[in-house]
Amino acid sequence: MSIELISIILVGGVFALMALGVPLAFAAGSLAVLVSYLKFGPAVIALAHKTVYGLATEYSLLSVPLFILMATLLERSRLAQDLYDALFKVFGNLKGGVATVTLIISVFMAAISGIIGGEIVLLGLIALPQMMRLQYDRKLSIGIICAGGTLGTMVPPSIVLIIYGLTADVSVQKLFLASFVPGFALAFAYFAYIYIRCTLNPALTPKAPEKTEPFTKQDFLRGVLPLLVLIGIVFGCIYGGVTSITEAAGIAVGVSILIIALRSELNITMLWQALTRTLQSCGIILWVTFGAASLIAIYNLSGGQRFVTGMITGLDIAPVVTIMLMMAIFIVLGLFMDWIGILLLTIPIFVPIVTQLGYDPVWFGVLFSLTMQVAFLSPPFGPAAFYLKSVAPPEITLQTIFASLWPFMLIQIAFLALMLTFPSIALWLPEILN
Repeated sequence: MSIELISIILVGGVFALMALGVPLAFAAGSLAVLVSYLKFGPAVIALAHKTVYGLATEYSLLSVPLFILMATLLERSRLAQDLYDALFKVFGNLKGGVATVTLIISVFMAAISGIIGGEIVLLGLIALPQMMRLQYDRKLSIGIICAGGTLGTMVPPSIVLIIYGLTADVSVQKLFLASFVPGFALAFAYFAYIYIRCTLNPALTPKAPEKTEPFTKQDFLRGVLPLLVLIGIVFGCIYGGVTSITEAAGIAVGVSILIIALRSELNITMLWQALTRTLQSCGIILWVTFGAASLIAIYNLSGGQRFVTGMITGLDIAPVVTIMLMMAIFIVLGLFMDWIGILLLTIPIFVPIVTQLGYDPVWFGVLFSLTMQVAFLSPPFGPAAFYLKSVAPPEITLQTIFASLWPFMLIQIAFLALMLTFPSIALWLPEILN
């Protein structure tokens, strides 16, 4: 079998099986076994076993279930609701105050969880009814929630960056450092967009600001201080070089349980539900990881890496255009696939090419995360839209949600172009601290 035929079988087979409803994990895994058997015989199937074992015993991978457990525990407490109530007392009486509060909570949640679906659902349950009640513009409200919820791909501890680091063999800590400035700068761009739009068109916000109660010491202690402590500990451990990412995740889980216990909210039912949700989420991630990694291992053994590298570098185009081509591939795949499938199927092939072109794979990881933010909002797959639809009122249709997202997608694409043009924006912090 030629490498060209193998490429057609694998690419066409994955999309065909997914179109038939076969999960990506099993589509990729079964094709890997089939191609390895036809190309090399039954003995090479042991390569899949070795690949799976190597991934399963990767120490850094342990941080994924720990951060997911932390997020699910916090989702089941009233901490986010208390934070919303506290911030509402501070900003609610300002023009567009609830929109500002929603974005601030998005940044908080991104900085403590990195779980995008959970953030959007949480904001949809807490913020959307409040904004609808106050007669905020519906499309602006939807866009704020979905775009704010996707900040988890950039703001550490991002699960996307952790999996990218493991797949690309890049330091996760450097990825977190590189994404810190772009992530918070993107959040600031959302703030600026909302302020400008609401200033130019006051009809987007309520005619009169909401009357609020005074912000009290109790509001600070219950709603703000616990999350500030948690974020300070996580960021301090990661950026201060105190612990590894995995150890920081373990500390974060312990602090989260302590905070919930001090709030008298911890019980066996909550803990069981959080552990069950974590197991389900990790099961999906691990199965996709095992299937896609086996597929790429077999493909590279067949000469796929050399074939793709030769094909891309033989296009006789500028290196930056090659990177742009990769970004375009990510965006197109994002129309049909989840981020983890895109990452595991493309990054092992693209990163060596990026390195060969003289670019930093850490910077490329930031570009990938930004691209995945665009993919989270892009129809027809657009996971962010479906997450919000699951908790939105019936009158808010998917068409309405997707129509609300394009201004934020343009901001994301503008930031992608900025990072592409000026890599130093992402790389200066890792260079200074390392």
